[in-house]
Amino acid sequence: MIKIWQIDFQPSSCYKCPIMESGNIVEYIDRQKILCAVILEVKKQRFRLLSETNREVNLSKNRLLHVSTTQIDLSIGRDRLIDRLKETAHIRNSLINQINISELWIILNTEQEWIDLPTMTSFCFNGNPSSDYESAVIRAFFTDRLYFKFDQNRFFPHSEEQVELKIEQVKEAERRYGLITKSTDFLKKILAEKTDAKILSETIKKNNPELITILKSYCLYKKESEYYSLAKEILKPAGINDPDTIFDILVKLDIFDENENISLHIQDIPTSFSSKPMEHATSLTKSSVDFSANKSYEDLRSLPIITIDGQFTQDFDDALSIEDMGDHYRLGVHIADVGYYIKKNDIIDQEARLRGTSIYMPDQTIPMLPPQLAESLCSLQADEDRPAVSTIINIDRSFNIIDYDITCSIIKIKNRLTYYDVNLIINEDDNIKILHQIAKKFHQRRIDQGSVNITLPNINIWIGTNEEINLSTLNRESPARLLVAEIMIMANWLMADYLSKKKISAIFRSQPQPKERVFKGDDGTLFQNYRQRRLLSRFVLNTTPANHSGLGLDKYTTATSPIRKYYDLVTQRQIKAAIGVEDPYTPEEIGEIITLLKQPMSQASLIQRERNRYWLLKYLEKKRGKQEDAIIVGKRNDEYQILIPEYMIECYISASSLNNMLKPQDLIKVTIQNVNARKNIFSVYPC
Repeated sequence: MIKIWQIDFQPSSCYKCPIMESGNIVEYIDRQKILCAVILEVKKQRFRLLSETNREVNLSKNRLLHVSTTQIDLSIGRDRLIDRLKETAHIRNSLINQINISELWIILNTEQEWIDLPTMTSFCFNGNPSSDYESAVIRAFFTDRLYFKFDQNRFFPHSEEQVELKIEQVKEAERRYGLITKSTDFLKKILAEKTDAKILSETIKKNNPELITILKSYCLYKKESEYYSLAKEILKPAGINDPDTIFDILVKLDIFDENENISLHIQDIPTSFSSKPMEHATSLTKSSVDFSANKSYEDLRSLPIITIDGQFTQDFDDALSIEDMGDHYRLGVHIADVGYYIKKNDIIDQEARLRGTSIYMPDQTIPMLPPQLAESLCSLQADEDRPAVSTIINIDRSFNIIDYDITCSIIKIKNRLTYYDVNLIINEDDNIKILHQIAKKFHQRRIDQGSVNITLPNINIWIGTNEEINLSTLNRESPARLLVAEIMIMANWLMADYLSKKKISAIFRSQPQPKERVFKGDDGTLFQNYRQRRLLSRFVLNTTPANHSGLGLDKYTTATSPIRKYYDLVTQRQIKAAIGVEDPYTPEEIGEIITLLKQPMSQASLIQRERNRYWLLKYLEKKRGKQEDAIIVGKRNDEYQILIPEYMIECYISASSLNNMLKPQDLIKVTIQNVNARKNIFSVYPC
């Protein structure tokens, strides 16, 4: 019973502890529990005690929580002493029920002062409270820390703000405990496979969605996860120690696919477009365009324009035309005018700038632009009128460049060809022959100017309709690929020249000389090409042109893939500004764009490499035990670095298992030993 009239108290200046001697009942804390004990012996401020749990302990004075004036006759025997202690503890615990700490706090919290034990005891009980009542107060306030700070026989009321905060903390602790208990139970059921995974997945999504968030975060980020400590508390009781087990659980629950692209989650790469860019893209596709009304665009729809791309290409951003003008040829390189539809800083442009590039993987493509633009409106589809930026190049009969001009145009694709088609007709179709001769001539010109021509096999991986993994080796030097690659390099070089002469800044690419030249021309072996690639200097992006040693050109930019690369879209806009159809970016804006795109471009490149390697390893998991040819490409410490040309994959092999006299370029035979795509493991042993 709280005596409200007693709140105008004068707290004691200090609490005087009773004299401590043998036979006194005392209390101390052991493992967050208050225990009764009796003093058996006093020695120099240390006390030998017998506790209610029948243990003898030695404690210093400052370890004692409460000392009673009540004494027990030590001569009654150990068993009866323990019974008396238990009886005393029971009486004191029963008195706690008479104490209402929350009501006390309501009365006392305005008095922000320390309250000593006798005063607080008098607030809680009538009459002349004994030591048992004081102990009951201590026990009550020790258990309930919500309203008062407890410090050695005195109490201080928390402020209203502190109490509110502590109430929230208590609620959160209870919620956390419930989450851990429920989540652990779910995981045990999953591991035991006693419940259908789909049913369990639906149950978790409905009743415990937070568990999915916790598991995904822990699986992706390990110790960096914001839920790391909570995840450990959930996983430990379930007997889960291996983070890979979490991935398997998420697959069972249909949260992750068996071949989930973890990097997309870790890098937070968007795989779809939000509603606003999609709505704007849809509105663009529905709007009609009268190209004839735009007098700045030259009508080139009568030209015999073709596209040459891969079999599965959906976004066509470059096309070619060739005309025999009698004393010379006229080559046209036509690039989709993406900026005709996507204006600077509109909602789609902002999204494209954040993405930086399309990401192409064996199992997935993440476009820079919404699909209805990338694969339809902005794509150079056959028999459709499309705006373009056309580089018209006059070529003499010996296939040398005479001059060129760049114009905005309206074009129509007459024929769509694949690389395979072109390779079949390269010696039969006159126009294709001429294009091939122009490409070869320009390639030789670059070689003569010191270009570094790296020709390594490109392993193409794609996933079939039945989810089978397919591999093929792309020959980058095939006639069709050489034709397209060289003419696009030519167009980019001429566009860089055009911008340079117009004194308009752009995203120019340059490259310092390689650290070493291993070979010249196209005569390098596989090993030499591999080694030369390692010795190349990094390319540099800048707002002004400079020499590109790798290509053997005095200046270079890229503007031939504006559907796929934001760099190219920006440069294409600068070309249109040079033509006079729109305002240019300032050099400062170009510099900002280069800086802004550095991270997304790096992320995209890394994700593409990792995903290609994942699917290659997935393919090789079925090749364990297969023998392969390998080339020694280097050595570190006691390991040789080898390259398996069949798959263009590298790994290390112990030098002690081979002849220590081996040197780079030597050939060996190895057997594929251990492959695990998910863990990125690939190892071989010598035959």
